Amino acid sequence: MRSGFAKLRLGQALRLGVAAGKVSLWRSSRWRAPAWTPLGEAAYVPDAAHGLHGDFAALGQALAQLLERLLPASQYAGWPLSVVLDDALVRLWQVDLPQGAARLADIEAAAALRFQSLYGDPPGLWHSSSTWDARAPFFCAVPRALLAQLTRVAAERKLALIFITPQFARHWNRWHGALKPGAWFGQLQENALTLGVRHDGRLLAVRALPVPPGAGHDWLAQTLAREALLQGVPAPALLQLCGAPPPAWLIQAKEFGCQVFSAPDGEGALSPAGRLARSGGVA
Repeated sequence: MRSGFAKLRLGQALRLGVAAGKVSLWRSSRWRAPAWTPLGEAAYVPDAAHGLHGDFAALGQALAQLLERLLPASQYAGWPLSVVLDDALVRLWQVDLPQGAARLADIEAAAALRFQSLYGDPPGLWHSSSTWDARAPFFCAVPRALLAQLTRVAAERKLALIFITPQFARHWNRWHGALKPGAWFGQLQENALTLGVRHDGRLLAVRALPVPPGAGHDWLAQTLAREALLQGVPAPALLQLCGAPPPAWLIQAKEFGCQVFSAPDGEGALSPAGRLARSGGVA
């Protein structure tokens, strides 16, 4: 028996962070210290030619090798595994449901039409879900090829795959109750900002935006004003954010401010994949 690995105890689980180019595996513990134990990371080369329409074989191979190296199958069989994805690997959107819609088919049809109008991708390449949070439902689509690789590797290692979710959903579910009136929610990961546009206390839209190098406070304020114009709502006076924004974003201006939700100690030193794995706390 390898030192440091033990049979499943109550409250323990595995968490995988999947970034573009790296995966990070952690062991979490709800009842025992430490709450988080890093197990290892592995790099892979994304399918640059096909992007989100690729087969994700390199990711699957890197993950399989990482699990083979770190997890004795006889000791970790049956452990719960949760996966947090970089928002750049998924599609996120919000849709106004048809008035009086009661059937699941009506809701799915409305979501599919909105997805097609926003992204133009072939819907057969994506697996859609709206189960992130029934109190403020928004939709997410994961590439079927990515989902297949994660499911295959988990099955081969006899791990119980609990959920696969984007980072935005993890942090939205963790922090939306702490949002101040009129504030928008933001998730910053590397060079991508995912916005939760709110109006009258309701999530109105989810927007994923690239952040250019050197983007300062003026860029952020202008971006939020443009998104507000597109949605037909007032620009927010406050953006409450998860992530590590440039210091210039935190400068308080008369018309706009940015506030960062607290992050776990040491998170700033983690890799992007490691930060993904720890998103939203232990679960």
